Amino acid sequence: MPTPLHLIDAIGPFFRGLQRRTINWSKIPFDHLQLHEPERTPQWTQIRADLATFASRVKDIGFNAVSLDDVTHLADHEWYEPEIRAKITAYREEFSRCFETLQQHGLAIYLTMDFFSSTPAIRARGVQPDVFVRDLLDRFLAELPQVAGVIIRIGESDGRDVKDDFHSELLIKQPSQANAFLKLLLPVFEKHHRVLVFRTWTVGAYAIGDLMWHRDTFTQVLDGLTSDALIVSMKYGESDFFRYLPLNRNFFRTKVAKIIELQTRREYEGCGEYPSFVGWEYERYAQELRHAENVVGCMVWCQTGGWVPFRRLAFINDSAVWTELNTFVTLRLFKDEAHVEDAVREFAQRRHCPDDRALLELLRLSDEVIRELLYVEDFARQKLFFRRVRIPPLLQVYWHNIFISHSVRRVLRFFVQDPEGCLRAATRSLERITQMQTLAAQAGMPVADIEFMYDTFYLLAMAREYCFGSDDESLIERIRTAKKAYKAKYPKNGPRYRYRVKLDFKPLLLQPRYLAWGIKLLFRRQRGYRIVDRLITLHLLSMIYRVIAKRRPRWIPEFARDSAMGVDAVFR
Repeated sequence: MPTPLHLIDAIGPFFRGLQRRTINWSKIPFDHLQLHEPERTPQWTQIRADLATFASRVKDIGFNAVSLDDVTHLADHEWYEPEIRAKITAYREEFSRCFETLQQHGLAIYLTMDFFSSTPAIRARGVQPDVFVRDLLDRFLAELPQVAGVIIRIGESDGRDVKDDFHSELLIKQPSQANAFLKLLLPVFEKHHRVLVFRTWTVGAYAIGDLMWHRDTFTQVLDGLTSDALIVSMKYGESDFFRYLPLNRNFFRTKVAKIIELQTRREYEGCGEYPSFVGWEYERYAQELRHAENVVGCMVWCQTGGWVPFRRLAFINDSAVWTELNTFVTLRLFKDEAHVEDAVREFAQRRHCPDDRALLELLRLSDEVIRELLYVEDFARQKLFFRRVRIPPLLQVYWHNIFISHSVRRVLRFFVQDPEGCLRAATRSLERITQMQTLAAQAGMPVADIEFMYDTFYLLAMAREYCFGSDDESLIERIRTAKKAYKAKYPKNGPRYRYRVKLDFKPLLLQPRYLAWGIKLLFRRQRGYRIVDRLITLHLLSMIYRVIAKRRPRWIPEFARDSAMGVDAVFR
């Protein structure tokens, strides 16, 4: 077995001072990094200081490797434009100093990359992408011996908001292409005695879009691969970092070395602005994973992920305590096979928490509130697929957006069988958050974060009442009033960023029975594809979407068009 790998993302220091309202946390913002004086020296000095703080703290709790972005901005090639080559030279100088800082703390360095990233000059040459990347990596690994390995992503490209010298795009569309690509690259990594970490994450685009959950696609991609230089990296579930997902069964379908991806700064659950404890959720995965063969570690995301305004930096200052708590407990679960309660007590001792029992009770209540009010449990427990993706179990909240609308109401009413139970859960959750405020004070944790949680979840409770209560015009007015009060308490330019609440009470014109027919046609409860999927959902629907996107783009919500890769990736 390869040496155990306990990897954590170290991108936080590169975001300090970024003034954008909504930040893309999926990769380092290279356009924010200064390469000319007088700004260059002070910015990179601060980055190295923050990296030293980060490295010291994560090494202390047991991580042995970090990930940074990315190969593309550090790998030089004579075919690149002269101005881009000059930038690469400058990036190499600064990142080499960063590498020294990390190595001084005994941390191995892994760099991410997308397949395929290019510049106009490379595209104009018409290069063969896989061969170009192979040769680029061969030279890169020879020139940068500090890099222990490369983490390759083939199933997602840069978000639409990324303005950069390099543009990444999805070129691998078939399982056979991915298999051939890996067979082409692995001899290079074997030659240089480095590790290739291959991520199975996809956003549903093309035939390979179901790689993360479909057993046949997964088997085809890894067919014949036995290299010691290869580690397969998989998210714990069949979708993104949500709750209510079973452990991905592909962990049990290959003997290739593998690691599990876990997120502790929960991008769909507040990004560490309030407690969203994952301990008991992850403990179940850790226990199941002990029966899988050749699991060699984990990749923990403490900063990466999401398009949100929230900007607490983990392991750099004292603001990200909830993320750091999640991270500490997660590593203890997967590295040391600890119990949640023991890990929390150890964290409390390290933080000099005056009452570890109060902290444990706070986290237990946090777990229940997230599961019962942020999620609609009756909906979240259902297994639903659309085309090549598993439908996320979180419907009403997307990153920092809360949707209170008639359309969401109609969909939830279709799926939820116990509306009264949902209403009781909302009331119960608000009472628990009130208890959490008292417990936070006893445990020496930030009470203001629990207050923010209450104010935000109060809106979710009102949304629950709108979805499952009786029709009442006065409720709509109360929701509007509550939104105004929330915005007034947390103003746009204030010290705390807030959720964005989107209201739309216009009745959905589609009659209930037609909505039911549409849902049954488009969504399936089984992993395997139905005949209707192969005839309509996977093919005809793609053509219909392209027509709508071209002729009626306003029919597609702005956040779905412009966030990340855009919803059109699902229809490729």
